[in-house]
Amino acid sequence: HVQLVESGGGSVQAGGSLRLSCAISGVAYRRMCVGWFRQAPGKEREGVAIIRTGFAYTLYAASVKGRFTISQDNAKNTLYLEMSSLKSEDTATYYCAARSTLSASCGMGTSQYNVWGQGTQVTVS
Repeated sequence: HVQLVESGGGSVQAGGSLRLSCAISGVAYRRMCVGWFRQAPGKEREGVAIIRTGFAYTLYAASVKGRFTISQDNAKNTLYLEMSSLKSEDTATYYCAARSTLSASCGMGTSQYNVWGQGTQVTVS
């Protein structure tokens, strides 16, 4: 079955950097939209960054564009999120999510994604 396993969260001071990883197994990795979402206490889950596996297509939330970079290692079926210039408002639980697709592009709506990881906490102080 499909499994997403996140790692790399932690605590960092404002202005610092972190890298999140998501190991993906059990699916045809090259035909997927995969990405990162986050949920802060009392707020709705929101999309952060999305990538279409096997393509150069990426999509970023306006709040993270220029600070976060999503990338993939096709050989390892692993997704990454490089986060820099972190702000206190980036504090949240970060989730990896995925869905199968035949399209060359992807959306960022949470309802579009049907497989989720367990989440990893990122705290910026």
